[in-house]
Amino acid sequence: MQPIPTIAEGPGTPSLRPARLPGLDTRTLRTVGLLLLPTIGTLAVVSLYPVFRGITLSLRNTTLSSQTDSFIGLQNFRTLLADAQFWNAWRNTIEFTAVSTLLETVLGLAMALVLFETFRGRGVVRASMLVPWAIPTVVTSKMFGWLFDGQNGIINYLLKGSHLIQANVNWYGSTQHALQTIVIADVWKTTPFMALLLLAGLQSISGTLNEAARVDGASAFQYFWRIRLPLLMPTLLIAALLRALDAFRIFDLPYVLTGGGPADSTETLSTLTYKHLFSGLQFGFGSALAMAMFLTELLIAIGFGVFLLRRMRASGG
Repeated sequence: MQPIPTIAEGPGTPSLRPARLPGLDTRTLRTVGLLLLPTIGTLAVVSLYPVFRGITLSLRNTTLSSQTDSFIGLQNFRTLLADAQFWNAWRNTIEFTAVSTLLETVLGLAMALVLFETFRGRGVVRASMLVPWAIPTVVTSKMFGWLFDGQNGIINYLLKGSHLIQANVNWYGSTQHALQTIVIADVWKTTPFMALLLLAGLQSISGTLNEAARVDGASAFQYFWRIRLPLLMPTLLIAALLRALDAFRIFDLPYVLTGGGPADSTETLSTLTYKHLFSGLQFGFGSALAMAMFLTELLIAIGFGVFLLRRMRASGG
């Protein structure tokens, strides 16, 4: 076997050593770490410490009203699982999250499809679409409180004038309609957010696909169902995930509009946690409620994530 000749490096010979990437020396890494240190420290104080503190409090019987503070392990969670009020709030929160997310996704997609088309005044329509989203939620709650007032609300007036109802409906004062009223208010406010996200996803789809579909004789529905919707599905799922996680934390709408009533029909996990933490001063049990919310949201995120990965793998993405 012939020996492999070696090339001696000299002034005119190119070096065979791998080139050293710029900016990766120890001094640069130390500088980057020092620059990131304030951000990491802020995140640790603002995000990590409250989570850690919430976990430790959920394992204690900490009540300010009686000045008690003792370690009880998982007793708060055992009490939670046997609490009918907790399960009622959990079901209300899940129902609100599912219905509002579904309606906002469907209506947001319809709005995005309309706003994607070219027409006169499209910029004005796009800007005005965001007005409901920009209104503070507390203002939205009071506004819908006046609109759906059981005695003098304009909704009852319009429905009676259209002969759709015979008598006034006590919208947010009835156990049958209170949660529906909150869902309607949330859909009105947050659908523009979904439309904005989905509009960005539609704009990322190449226009040549539409031209090719028209050449092949595809109808508008076929182009939407077989080309647009599959390509938009990752954006659609991510937008729905963001909306579902935000809807699950709903607090201001039910708290201002109904206060969790009537008969706890609009009680959500956020309002129930607030009442135990700040009204009852039960920091231990209230922290256990917050941990239950966190675990449920984690399961929702995992479910959406698994479904999204399967869709992306099925489409070869």
